[in-house]
Amino acid sequence: MAEKEDYAIILDYLPYGYPLGGRMMPVAQAIGEKTLALLELIPRKGMTLETKEKVYIGPEKRDKIYYISGRLPKDKITETAKIQLQEFVDKIVAEQEKKFVDFFNNAQAINTRLHQLELLPGFGQKHMQEVLKAREEKPFESFEDIRKRVPNLPDPKKAIEKRILSELLEKQRFNLFAH
Repeated sequence: MAEKEDYAIILDYLPYGYPLGGRMMPVAQAIGEKTLALLELIPRKGMTLETKEKVYIGPEKRDKIYYISGRLPKDKITETAKIQLQEFVDKIVAEQEKKFVDFFNNAQAINTRLHQLELLPGFGQKHMQEVLKAREEKPFESFEDIRKRVPNLPDPKKAIEKRILSELLEKQRFNLFAH
């Protein structure tokens, strides 16, 4: 069963709906806090939302959000939302460093020709082999630890951030982090 989202972070609020959208209904572009799903939210009447605001979208009574209209199509993401998305991803990766370091400790082969680590920007076969060898000796403890123990590796934190953004903004064959 898919993980249910209780909170979303507002990336952009359009009080008059989308330009050329026909209906002049307020809409918010948001990202789910846990699943990193991009969502379109419809606020309650008379509510104003701020970018970076955390709003409740869970099953109980919602104070600011009337309903979740659905997934936010990649081609509808506003420029403001993209800027907010970048900041949100930087913050999440820093705050949840352990979770992303565990990805380096536990990443597996997707099939016989492709490994999850190779989906990170700048990571090729050689980097993947070096990471696998280093983690066999002992699990990584931080991004800094990965950088120290695997020479010439692209910055692991930046690689994760870039991968999450590309999963959110472009169609990917495999998603590692965004659902």
